[in-house]
Amino acid sequence: MLNKIEKKDLLKKSSYFYDLPEELIAQEPVEPRDSSRLIIFDRKNNNIEHKIFKDIISYLTPNDVLVINNTRVLPARLYGYKDTGAKIEILLQKRINLNSWQIIAKPFKRLKEGTKITFSNELACIIEKKENYGLCEVTFIYDGVFEDKLSKVGQVPLPPYIHAKLKDKERYQTVYSKIEGSSAAPTAGLHFTNELLTNIKKKGVEIIEVLLHVGLGTFRPVKEDNILEHQMHSEYIEMSVENAHKLNQAKQNGKRIIAVGTTSVRVLESCVNENGKILPCKKETDIFIYPSYKFKFVDALITNFHLPESTLIMLVSAFAGYEQTMKIYNIAVKEKYRFFSFGDAMFVE
Repeated sequence: MLNKIEKKDLLKKSSYFYDLPEELIAQEPVEPRDSSRLIIFDRKNNNIEHKIFKDIISYLTPNDVLVINNTRVLPARLYGYKDTGAKIEILLQKRINLNSWQIIAKPFKRLKEGTKITFSNELACIIEKKENYGLCEVTFIYDGVFEDKLSKVGQVPLPPYIHAKLKDKERYQTVYSKIEGSSAAPTAGLHFTNELLTNIKKKGVEIIEVLLHVGLGTFRPVKEDNILEHQMHSEYIEMSVENAHKLNQAKQNGKRIIAVGTTSVRVLESCVNENGKILPCKKETDIFIYPSYKFKFVDALITNFHLPESTLIMLVSAFAGYEQTMKIYNIAVKEKYRFFSFGDAMFVE
């Protein structure tokens, strides 16, 4: 049990800071995907092991269920010009309807409602509404299919801490990505190869797909000292009737539910009711998970190493324990693990 002072400290953004040398921020993915490094943390025995990601199969049994997020990253970064010739960069955040999107724009201050931004002779947009945090609602102007136009002018929106040019765009997609709609990859899934997934299935592990379209709000820095004042952006999730039934059956049979990535955690914990049953859903979620949260469905977690003071390290701290998480992160820094999107991983059992 946490005492009151400790609980209070866990609501401070500064409690989730750790010192990370810049050279440990992975600029490129390793080859093959499953050759990245892996920390295994056994919560029950408080034990830490150092492995290679493909070794994870040794820690899985037929009594396990892997829950993966099958979202696919859009070419969501676009560069365009106002009628004045001023250059504008936008990032697609969330689709509102057929032609309207919520976007992040910069420079934000110079934009006015009604401003037209042209990306090519086949694609433009009009600023309809300005919001907070650099967000705007826009309506796109085009003939034909939006996705076709986007594929011609859009770029894969790599995180700002990655400065190297990505040689293969598919390396910022999971091998099981299917449904386009994300502004960023569910990075824990980047470590899996088709061969590793095949071998995991052969071992008797069940793999169940869910959907969360990752918005850039997931990575928005927490600016407030009191993390309870942080406003999460909502993200679209889906849980099918069939997969809700499979997950409930697995849980009832005592199987271990392993979430691949924080996005899968957020889907599961957003779709579970007070009785611990997963409900089918197609909705927005803005769930914010931080220490003291009681997990209702997730038993184990595969995740990357996240930014200091981010909502993602807060989620991991809620699951693995705050002190244990910060200890693991400090060990990972000392052992020169690679961090963030193209970095190494940890498996919290």
